[in-house]
Amino acid sequence: RMKKCKNCGERFDPRFTTLEKYCWNPDCKTIEALEKLPKAKKAQWRATKKRMIEKTKTLSDYKKELQKVFNAWIRKRDAGRTCISCDKLLRPGSKYDAGHYFPRGSFPSLSFEPTNCHSQCVECNQHKHGNLIEYRIGLIKRYGEKYVDELESKRNDFQKFTIQEIKDFIEFYKAELKKD
Repeated sequence: RMKKCKNCGERFDPRFTTLEKYCWNPDCKTIEALEKLPKAKKAQWRATKKRMIEKTKTLSDYKKELQKVFNAWIRKRDAGRTCISCDKLLRPGSKYDAGHYFPRGSFPSLSFEPTNCHSQCVECNQHKHGNLIEYRIGLIKRYGEKYVDELESKRNDFQKFTIQEIKDFIEFYKAELKKD
């Protein structure tokens, strides 16, 4: 079916799609290109906006981003295992948390310590506030007393991360998540 050009009004046969609005006259194609220009500007604005947001991020913003990536990595690392506290099987696709033995609020230097964080069911982590006594027993069963002693010796260590260190951690854990 012949279509009518939106610019010159002449009838034309669409070459690629029935959605074409302009004929193949060079003047009409120029107008079509100019109509599409704002889309390119929108994409350019989105890229500029993303760079501006990245420049204004604070240490706290980076820590939040790292916590999300770190927790996702913990869930992937512990996929198919049981809850560290109650031995309930954590099924792939079900909701479970990355629970910390030493809470993040009280021990911020252990927030991103892989030995301090394990998959926990929602019941133990959220409703039983970490179920810490059973968590410790689960750590000993899974890794041994020496592991728990080493973790407990780290609890009083103080560690302050720079933005660059946090960015490096984010990149590391994102790369780990992409691995099969």
